[in-house]
Amino acid sequence: MLPEFFEFYNPTKIVYQIGIATDLKPELDIIGIKKYFIISDHVISDLGLVQKVADGLANVGFETVGRYLDVAQDARLNDVKKCADLVKASGAEGIISIGGGSVIDTAKAVNILFSEGGDLVDDYSGAHTLTRPLKPHIVIPTTAGTGSEVTMAAVIYDEDNKEKLAFPDKFLLPNLAVLDPEMTLSLPPKMTAATGMDAMTHAVEAYVGIQSSPISDVMAAGAIELIMKNLVRAVENGDDIEARGGMLVAATMAGIAFTHSMVGVVHAMAHAAGAHYRVPHGVANGILLPYGLDYNFDFIYEKLARLAPVMGVAAQGISDEDAARNVIAAIRSMTGKLNELGALPIRLRDTGVPEDGPAVIAEGALNDGSSFYNPRPMDEEELLPYVQNAY
Repeated sequence: MLPEFFEFYNPTKIVYQIGIATDLKPELDIIGIKKYFIISDHVISDLGLVQKVADGLANVGFETVGRYLDVAQDARLNDVKKCADLVKASGAEGIISIGGGSVIDTAKAVNILFSEGGDLVDDYSGAHTLTRPLKPHIVIPTTAGTGSEVTMAAVIYDEDNKEKLAFPDKFLLPNLAVLDPEMTLSLPPKMTAATGMDAMTHAVEAYVGIQSSPISDVMAAGAIELIMKNLVRAVENGDDIEARGGMLVAATMAGIAFTHSMVGVVHAMAHAAGAHYRVPHGVANGILLPYGLDYNFDFIYEKLARLAPVMGVAAQGISDEDAARNVIAAIRSMTGKLNELGALPIRLRDTGVPEDGPAVIAEGALNDGSSFYNPRPMDEEELLPYVQNAY
């Protein structure tokens, strides 16, 4: 059955090719500016990836007028302010972000202040507060997880209030997403697993989300199929360029899906775990995904069952309930394999969450924006046992 209304908006141009991150001249000529400021982090820089891109730009006549490399594990409000001041003073005409979700989200928020000025929280809190396009922003992801290269939101951590702030706006969509599997080869197994499960969570929650559409469904299901085929491979052998490419494309497809369909209880719990206990976002999603599906089961099992063929699990001759349970079991099997490889914890207690943490996470999840899009109305007391089961 088709929804009564849906919309699809994806102006970000996506290019994929092995090695393309160092040969962007055709794409940048179209954008039409010459001076770029690079935003990344020290890990990516120490791996030589920032210089690799900068050298590629210089070789074809483009200039990098500055770099900001102090982005933390989570995009932070103070980093955004510091970086924006540097970008404004550099003479840059646009931004290139090289990294994972924290780097990309930082760059998105920086671009607001770079393009429009003002204070991020005071002037741009809420949804769709911008009135015109921002300066050009090119994204080169080095992880296969967040999909931030094709999403219209920046999630920024407010250290003072221990709160993750979301800034959704269509003008935050990057101009260009550069998918180059070579840029992900150095990603260690734990990060590969965590970011991969982040992408899986985006895709699954988007597929069963209350705002899903035929277009987001196709993107989400395609992403899930690629992740099932490639994530464990990429963790087992980081030099598997085919698996790396599959995961990179999957993360982008999942990003397109969830930016239209939104996410729900799993992300709400993961955001709370990250804000209160600094659990990395992908790790939290990987742990909590099957429990969130259990919580929503009665509201989603008919649609969840349709993922059984995509995930390679039994669906013929059984009820939708049993097929949907097989889907959840397949997710648990994948996270179990990742855990056996030493790449992903599967209990909250193994991430530093204290014994009383589940109650804090359940309460925090209710206050998270993702809760409004969950298929099942969220209730703190009803949710708590599922968080405790994940502990």
